[in-house]
Amino acid sequence: MSLINTQVQPFKAQAFHNGKFIEVTEASLKGKWSVVIFMPAAFTFNCPTEVEDAADNYAEFQKMGAEVYIVTTDTHFSHKVWHETSPAVGKAKFPLVGDPTHTLTHAFDVHIEADGLAYRGTFIINPDGIIKTLEIHSNEIARDVSETLRKLKAAQYTASHPGEVCPAKWKEGAKTIAPSLELVGKI
Repeated sequence: MSLINTQVQPFKAQAFHNGKFIEVTEASLKGKWSVVIFMPAAFTFNCPTEVEDAADNYAEFQKMGAEVYIVTTDTHFSHKVWHETSPAVGKAKFPLVGDPTHTLTHAFDVHIEADGLAYRGTFIINPDGIIKTLEIHSNEIARDVSETLRKLKAAQYTASHPGEVCPAKWKEGAKTIAPSLELVGKI
């Protein structure tokens, strides 16, 4: 079963955020758009490049009313040290969520059982806690946050414009489509 259009399941996790340890739950994701980004583990090779990419674009996420959450199967203690020792990760102003019990990796279906790690998964969640987009891929392929931003803009647009869809390669301000019987076979 796909996770698309399903409610985020209840969870409780610890995170390192702006010099403090905080608790993050499914309630933390409600009331605003959320982008949950799973990575295999802290202190790896590709993960810091993705954290840095998200950090470099964090102002854009905030401008869109969205919070970013990076999740690995490490502890929040590891994330504190990772934040302090990696120049790339040190740029992060968003929560670095620990999932040592694998509750989140299982709930979001990104758990690698044989390794106890996560696949690279990206989830855009609406303010009601409903998963609107997801992307999961193999760990040797890092993401480009600009595509996540594009998908977030599309999800926000369609949420505020019922009856419209965003076509392939849609960018903010571009033409959308209002599906109708008259368009069938004409595009």
